[in-house]
Amino acid sequence: MRLSMVVEWSKGSPFRYTWKEGRLALVAVDQPAPVNYGLIPGLINPADGEEVDAVYLGPPLPPGTQVEGEVVGMVWLADGDHKLLLEAEGQKPDPREVQGLLAWFHPSRNPRLLGPGEARNWVSGLLRR
Repeated sequence: MRLSMVVEWSKGSPFRYTWKEGRLALVAVDQPAPVNYGLIPGLINPADGEEVDAVYLGPPLPPGTQVEGEVVGMVWLADGDHKLLLEAEGQKPDPREVQGLLAWFHPSRNPRLLGPGEARNWVSGLLRR
């Protein structure tokens, strides 16, 4: 399963943007992101009513980059605000990058890495809504 996402926060950057109505707006300066972080436009997560959050694993991408990737997993969070993991086709997630991502979330959210099958099933359920 391939999906397109928009990068809102570049790997290694403290500048966090939001993507609204096709435009970027700076929202915060925070700790640097361990990954390229953004959203899947038009796919809504019922846990928070916002577009599904996504991560593009690999080298830094500038904010506003629209990139397509293969769904290679998902960070499951206890509050339901799960994060999809995308990568270029044929690549495997770097275990160090994934561990850094899991450590980025507060322990109370109980972050767990799920595989591509579980991630695809979750997305398929959202698409049927």
